[in-house]
Amino acid sequence: MSTANTGTTTYDGSCHCGRIAYTVEGQLDKVYECNCSHCSRKGYLLWFLPRTALHLKTAADAMSTYRFNKHVIDHRFCPNCGCAPFGLGTDKKGAATVAVNVRCLEGLDLAALERVPVDGRSF
Repeated sequence: MSTANTGTTTYDGSCHCGRIAYTVEGQLDKVYECNCSHCSRKGYLLWFLPRTALHLKTAADAMSTYRFNKHVIDHRFCPNCGCAPFGLGTDKKGAATVAVNVRCLEGLDLAALERVPVDGRSF
């Protein structure tokens, strides 16, 4: 983790085995804890950013993709260890976004993050 002069921080992230590796840049002030069937089972704590904030160190074809419900989010995961570090989609205005599972970022104090509950079961 490193902080830039712009007020953003760069975080290193990966799956459990390291096959999927990336950096992400932004201001991490809160995370979303969704209660949908997928997020709650996996324990996701999500940080939403523009897609340009994600910088892959791994080729996209080294990852697997899972889609469910409305099939609009590409949940990326490692075919080796099964860890799911992020998902790709679009926001309500059509802009490309990334939902980073902050549990896959290095050096975070998860207890210090503000958690915002999301009622994904009702969508």
